[in-house]
Amino acid sequence: MSRIARAEKDKVVQKLLLAKELSGKTYDEIAEEVGLTNAMVSQIFHRQAPLKQVSMDKMKRAVPLLKEDDLFEMSKPPFRSFDPDIIQEPAIYRLYEVCMHYGESVKEIINEKCGDGIMSAIDFNLNVENKKVHLKSGRSL
Repeated sequence: MSRIARAEKDKVVQKLLLAKELSGKTYDEIAEEVGLTNAMVSQIFHRQAPLKQVSMDKMKRAVPLLKEDDLFEMSKPPFRSFDPDIIQEPAIYRLYEVCMHYGESVKEIINEKCGDGIMSAIDFNLNVENKKVHLKSGRSL
């Protein structure tokens, strides 16, 4: 992605995130209203996944400050990308660590269940929750 395209995408993302912030709602609350997972809603706001036509009206009701041009932008096929410096963020590094430690086992389980194939990172269903586990404090799962 060129620097100009990245700057344009960043402007759109900031505008979408401002509308979300001003709504006063969490990703969980928006997800419940729209019928998606919290992770998918975040992906849509970060222009990493498209908002489907069937969800547009619900998204508009959930986040009233989104304008028609915002919804149109959210529905366009995104240019999926990432900032290579993001690995320095501790939470992101932990996700990377999960892939490094569990990746081979997950791949084998995928092969057992699905044959020779790969997991889709695009049509991926993910929901983040905070659960109490046997450790001393809650953990994000």
